[in-house]
Amino acid sequence: MTAAAYMVWVERRVAAWMQDRIGPNVVGPFGLLQPLADVLKLAFKEEIIPDRADKLVHFLAPGILFAAPIIALAVIPFGEGIYISNPDFGLLWLLAATSLAGYGVILGGLSSGSKYSVLGGLRSTSQIISYEIPMVIAALGPALMAGSLSLVDIVEAQRVVWFAIPQVLGFVVFLITTYAETNRLPFDLPEAESELVGGYHTEFSSLRFAWFFAGEYANMVIASAAVSVLFLGGWYGPLPGLNLLPGPHWMVMKMAFFLFLFVWVRWSLPRFRFDQLMHFSWKVLLPLALANLFVATAIRVFW
Repeated sequence: MTAAAYMVWVERRVAAWMQDRIGPNVVGPFGLLQPLADVLKLAFKEEIIPDRADKLVHFLAPGILFAAPIIALAVIPFGEGIYISNPDFGLLWLLAATSLAGYGVILGGLSSGSKYSVLGGLRSTSQIISYEIPMVIAALGPALMAGSLSLVDIVEAQRVVWFAIPQVLGFVVFLITTYAETNRLPFDLPEAESELVGGYHTEFSSLRFAWFFAGEYANMVIASAAVSVLFLGGWYGPLPGLNLLPGPHWMVMKMAFFLFLFVWVRWSLPRFRFDQLMHFSWKVLLPLALANLFVATAIRVFW
């Protein structure tokens, strides 16, 4: 929750820096208390629920979106022995938990009784189905080379060389699909303010809107951790046998880099048109993911 709150501060500061502005710098030193002020403001705002909304689903949707990354966190290893759980099916758990976040978006859109929200929910359905397939296929590459679905085993298999080097295709595909799965630009079609006025969260206010907002950033944190674990060696440094920093430090530095990349891309690239979004998934990312799986299989068999 702390990471999600302060990613809002980071995004506003980086966006201001890129646009030659200042950003939040008044509330607390360097504006660090701004997230707390934002939460308090949202907490005291009036809760408005549309008459035509499905009230139960409308109530549950933001919680589903925020619960998904917390569930995924259970299997993320941050260092040797630093994890909540290490099941044999850790990768499967991670992919399943992160995909649950999409249901919060879909149900939030469909339960609001607004045409803008419904369109956002339908867009999210198409997007999640389309981009989860290349994401899962790309994630199979590290599992195949490590010979295990355990995230700890996958990290241990990268002690000498990170999987991002032999599986550069899978690394690029997985990284791109994380942007689509977290509804970040250039894949933010489900909320597209310019045509859907916010899409799936148009009819949410007060703390329910805050949960949606925090859920997106929490999913960014988990996505950054997933890329670091699967392709960049997790808690291992770039040179084998030369770890100048403790393992968790490497992990946090890699996550920080990918989180900065999320913000950088958002304020640099325009949004896809929806037909381009579908074309890019099925005709570009899916063949690349399959090619990467073929390469991973060949490496596993012959080396």
